[in-house]
Amino acid sequence: MTDHSVKHSTFTLERTYSAAPAAVFGAWSYQESKARWFAVHDDRYSLEFRVGGTEIVHGAGESSLVARSEYHDIVREERIVYTTALFTDEILSTMSLTTVQFEADGDGTRLILTEHDVFLDDREQPEWREQGTGNWLDALGRQVARS
Repeated sequence: MTDHSVKHSTFTLERTYSAAPAAVFGAWSYQESKARWFAVHDDRYSLEFRVGGTEIVHGAGESSLVARSEYHDIVREERIVYTTALFTDEILSTMSLTTVQFEADGDGTRLILTEHDVFLDDREQPEWREQGTGNWLDALGRQVARS
């Protein structure tokens, strides 16, 4: 018998940005813009933002991390739905389903991100994912504030 494990986790994060939904959505949908806040240190980053399109980001650190996402639903300036497989040293670590909603909030945008995760064999932990996702949503806020 091997020591394989499965953990399930769901979290929701909300942020309010001073930019209009079009600007916040745009920061997600163009490779050059998204790379500034999401894939800052990855010169191999790729984004094909369309239904059926993929996004690949490589992490830095002791382990080789690669996240491969596929976009399943895109409603301009309203929502994005995608799945992500995260590999650590070429071994599947997590699978996730993420929904990002964009709502007008006065002159700004209320963003609601909900993620459902499956963590395999303790290669990653739910609290790490939630913290990391919160960090890049904060980076998105700094990016749209500069625009």
